[in-house]
Amino acid sequence: MKQMLGWLAAGMVIGGMVVGLAGCKPKTPAQTSSETAQTNATPSQPAAPLDPATLGAVSGTVSFGGKAPERIRIDMSQDPVCSMMGGDNFAEQYVVHDGKLANVYIYIKSGPAAAMSAPATSVAPVVLDQVGCKYVPHVIAVMRGGSVEFRNSDGTMHNIHTIPAAGTNKEIDISQGPKGTPEVKSFSEPEIMMPVRCNNHPWMNAFINVSATPFFAITDGNGHFEIKGLPAGTYTIAAVHEKMGEQTMTVTVKPHATEAANFTYSIKK
Repeated sequence: MKQMLGWLAAGMVIGGMVVGLAGCKPKTPAQTSSETAQTNATPSQPAAPLDPATLGAVSGTVSFGGKAPERIRIDMSQDPVCSMMGGDNFAEQYVVHDGKLANVYIYIKSGPAAAMSAPATSVAPVVLDQVGCKYVPHVIAVMRGGSVEFRNSDGTMHNIHTIPAAGTNKEIDISQGPKGTPEVKSFSEPEIMMPVRCNNHPWMNAFINVSATPFFAITDGNGHFEIKGLPAGTYTIAAVHEKMGEQTMTVTVKPHATEAANFTYSIKK
């Protein structure tokens, strides 16, 4: 018995020596938690802020040459709720007032590196509502990575069905109950005039544009637009209409100045 206790005591001494030796071993970089965290962390490299002293703007008007097509009145009797809402609903392909064209998407096609890599100026979702059985606004735009808040302010069931180009953004096909909860969806890839449809009401349509930069605009009811905060340099500015396609022009932006960029569309006969 005494011999067995002696062996146990000897084993404990030897084990303690081994543990002691291991405890005295210096830590390697992989064993230092703070250093490991620093090694695994991906350093953030935010885009350099734009210098206000170098910024300018582009402003212009999109005109419609010749007589604009008559806007077609939409028959909404398919849905009693839509027909009882009152007011007329007209097709929005050609919205012209005093020779000026609304719903034209204006964006930067190319320009200085500082502009093409500029971060978003707002993270708030852009709202696309369903009011009076139509999408409002008819044309919207967000920056790549931004989001759209889809709302249904009507007292009837609606559907939101986006139709992105192949290889770009994910298709959305969701239903929204009467005055239902808003749905927020993000868009990761640049895209021009992505159609939005309502599977329940075939006359309802809108367009979402996804810009590669924060510099874009949609012409208002008077055909006017303005893009502010542009770094000085030479740009290709593009205008896109859902039916009449894209036009481009080159402008040179100077600090603290607003350059004119006016476009004119017409229907070729």
